[in-house]
Amino acid sequence: MAADSLTLTQKRVAAGVLVGIVVLFAIYLLAALGSGDTAPEGTKVANVDIGGMTEEEAAAAVTARLATRAARPVKLIAGDVTVKVSPADAGLALDAQASVSPAYGRTWNPVALLTGASAGRLPLVASVDEEALNAEVTQLADVVAEAPVEPRVVVTRNAAKIKDGTPGRALDVAATSELLQDAFLKVRKPQTAPVVEVPPTITPEATQEALQLARAAVAAPVTVQADSVQVTLTGADIGAALSFTQEGGSLVPKLNGAKLHRALRTQLASIETPGRDATFKIRRNVPRVVSSKVGRGVEDDELAAKVAGVLGNDAGDRSVTVSVGVREPKLTTADAVSLGIREKISSFTQSYSYAAYRSQNIGQAAKRINGTLLMPGDTFSLNDTILERTVANGYTTGYVVGVGGVFQEDLGGGVSTSATALWTAAFFAGMERVQTVAHSIWISRYEAGLEATVAWGIFDLKFRNDTPNAVFIQAKTTPTSITVTFWGTPEYDKIEAEPGPRTNVVKFSKIYNDSPECSPQGGIDGFTIVVDRVFYKNGEEVRREPITTRYKPAPQVICDEKPKKKKPKKDADQATGDQEFEEGADPSPSASSSEDPEPEASATPSKKPGKKPSKEASQSPTDPDVFSN
Repeated sequence: MAADSLTLTQKRVAAGVLVGIVVLFAIYLLAALGSGDTAPEGTKVANVDIGGMTEEEAAAAVTARLATRAARPVKLIAGDVTVKVSPADAGLALDAQASVSPAYGRTWNPVALLTGASAGRLPLVASVDEEALNAEVTQLADVVAEAPVEPRVVVTRNAAKIKDGTPGRALDVAATSELLQDAFLKVRKPQTAPVVEVPPTITPEATQEALQLARAAVAAPVTVQADSVQVTLTGADIGAALSFTQEGGSLVPKLNGAKLHRALRTQLASIETPGRDATFKIRRNVPRVVSSKVGRGVEDDELAAKVAGVLGNDAGDRSVTVSVGVREPKLTTADAVSLGIREKISSFTQSYSYAAYRSQNIGQAAKRINGTLLMPGDTFSLNDTILERTVANGYTTGYVVGVGGVFQEDLGGGVSTSATALWTAAFFAGMERVQTVAHSIWISRYEAGLEATVAWGIFDLKFRNDTPNAVFIQAKTTPTSITVTFWGTPEYDKIEAEPGPRTNVVKFSKIYNDSPECSPQGGIDGFTIVVDRVFYKNGEEVRREPITTRYKPAPQVICDEKPKKKKPKKDADQATGDQEFEEGADPSPSASSSEDPEPEASATPSKKPGKKPSKEASQSPTDPDVFSN
């Protein structure tokens, strides 16, 4: 009986244990099967507690708490340029679903089920649109980019010297893309963009070689024998006709025969008979041919070639002999009649506020532009036409906008107005763009995306006459405007400009300057704009050319001490310890831009320019011209 009783007890215990095991297994099974429905207690995504939430609830909570902050711009500092990058524009977004998903999914680990060991702090996850990111960083690269200034050889009278170049800069696009992705979901602090230096193309060796050639060229006079007359070109005469152009990494010398011939005009007067090329005059709004005239004398091209051949010789061996003969006009009357210059193609007037330096500099440029005849296939160069902006060439000191968009003084201020008027007229005349450079900042008197500037030795305004007929360019000025007109035979019914919206807006910053030389100025935002040039023929659009222009911001200059910065107050999230996407202090607060980057101080009253060029600026500007012109 006892043995039977013990066996029964054992059976009951065994049955109880079995039931317990079954119950525990059932609980474990239910826990495991239900483990993916809610996040373990204590689980956080960044600083958002999602413990006990379903995946949908958690994603919604993360979005509600962090999406607004994730949309805040990332401040990027590249040299002296500061931009705020919109994550949306850069294809960066918070992926709340991917951020919370690691907290969900079934687990069979009993320890994790009993202790909640799968709980913890999960990182945020971003979604990246690679195409949008690349497009945004490419635009930023255009804003940041500064072309290197090439070294050049400056020849003045009988001396030559090197004007050193300076490196440019370029944004490292790949590294910047990685930087933005990395910074996007972290504490918002200003990021320093990776910028690389871009050296000038012309090598120091090539510059020195050109300098030695220039010094040898002007070191001694050249004697020219023409028939019975012996004349002399001084070193200064040679220097005035000598220039260098960039070809790849080299500086190539060029001797202007027409300038050499003008220097000898008085000495050759006894054996020469002046001639002239045919040209045009506009009478009652109709082009009329002015007849050509055959002359006699020394040919420009022969003179230049002969002189160039002896410039490397010693002082005692610099003599040449040139022939004297008929100087046929380069353009005869018959040729002029056949050029097709019959009517107005386009005309554009650019107005500006009067300043004596503008009237003088723009007037000098207009005189040299006026009367230009551009044959089919010819390329026009504004720098070559209006010459270097020097006192000797009739230019005076004016206000320009220098590095960083800040006012400074330089010779030739205002010449960019003539560049704008000329290019806009060429735009509507259908001339082919070869090199057009917009102002680095937008100036409100100009049409955004439809203007141009020049800088001697740095960049030019060039366009080509790709029509089958010649064009005659007329330029006239008043004290407050310049009008450029193209005459010829229209190739199209009409050409229109269609501007797009302003995008990629970059707010201007503030600069404090308490020096006595400070000139206050208003700030202006940077932006990108695309202007389509639309060509019509027979009433239909036949061609469309998009022209993209990117303007940099110009700072507001305040002539005072910089005020002490107040400590920023923490917002509610920061007060609770949530430091995700915290905005760093803005060292360059921006405000809405004024219409024109005008100085805040009133301009001094202007005076009419004198007959002789002056190195003194005539008047403070009411708006800036960019670079050296």
